[in-house]
Amino acid sequence: MGEDVRLRAVLALAQGMAAARTPRECWRAAALGACGALGGTFGALSVWQRDLGRLKVLVNAGLRAPDEEEFPESEAYPVHQFSEITEFLHERWAGGGEPDAWVETADGGPETPGHGYCHQRVAALRRRGRGCCVVAPIVLHGRAWGELYVARPVGAPVFDRDDADFATVLASVVAAGLAQTERLEEVRKLAFTDPLTGLANRRAVDARLDEAVERFLADGSVVSLVVCDLNGLKHVNDTHGHAVGDRLLERFGSVLSCAGARLPGALAARLGGDEFCLVSVGPEADEVVAVADELCVRAGELEFGEGVACGVASTGDPIGPVRSARRLFRLADAAQYRAKAARSPKPVVAGRDGAVVRLADAPPAASRDRRRFRDAHPEE
Repeated sequence: MGEDVRLRAVLALAQGMAAARTPRECWRAAALGACGALGGTFGALSVWQRDLGRLKVLVNAGLRAPDEEEFPESEAYPVHQFSEITEFLHERWAGGGEPDAWVETADGGPETPGHGYCHQRVAALRRRGRGCCVVAPIVLHGRAWGELYVARPVGAPVFDRDDADFATVLASVVAAGLAQTERLEEVRKLAFTDPLTGLANRRAVDARLDEAVERFLADGSVVSLVVCDLNGLKHVNDTHGHAVGDRLLERFGSVLSCAGARLPGALAARLGGDEFCLVSVGPEADEVVAVADELCVRAGELEFGEGVACGVASTGDPIGPVRSARRLFRLADAAQYRAKAARSPKPVVAGRDGAVVRLADAPPAASRDRRRFRDAHPEE
């Protein structure tokens, strides 16, 4: 393979990883890019989970065997089966530089000096109909992070020393791409996280609720929204100081997070000030209402707290047509207003507590249309 071809392959790999919007897309771009650059038919990216003592496969790309998933949840191998990875920080390159890649073949013959027979890799090659593989350690932030793996089928030319050297270069490019993705994820987390409570913030709720309603319209998945106002926060701030008020917000945030954990995939968020919410997709309305009931009880037990005003709206209840996130939010908000006005110790549920909640029932000031939703979501 000529230098120009390899240079273009390196650029394509770097560009593919840079264009990725999620960690999974980044992993897939890394595996496919390296696979193409090395003329392989299969590529994989694995991470060394030190705390669990295992090498976990993040992605399998290219021509996969029947037992290989693209993004496997449970494909992992004890590190003691691949002892070479534990040597990366010591004998292999303690003196500086980067660890070299090496080649394994299905016949068990080590093609790269310095690396012995690895029967687990050889057995995997044979079982999956592959003739050879090249393994390149990935170093991130000065530590062994994992490995890049590219294979060719039986009958294809065996990787040589030149290929292994090129795989080492590709591993460095992948490491740079992973570092960039880590930084972007940190920024994204800050952008979608409330700094005081650690819960999701309003921006995250906007995005999740939009996606949830789209899913409801597509396949009928139940979407539920629980909106809470923490009662008495101003009194706590005025009487005990804002530090105590902040602790109350944090404690309620923990209560909300624990409640949300009972609803698979639910998003617990602080909208701002004393306003919180839960967004649930999938669980039935009765399950969500039960969680909201428990949430009200737990909130009433908080020190300095005066409970919460809680409103629930779910597409699983008779609330009329829901064609937008704005509609569902306004219904839950109107229910929450009724709970606050009645000083209800339990949640008010749209479509259950009296007639279907009509938005006209709540005064404009109480409905608090929340400019963010009016701006972010079109009118029905």
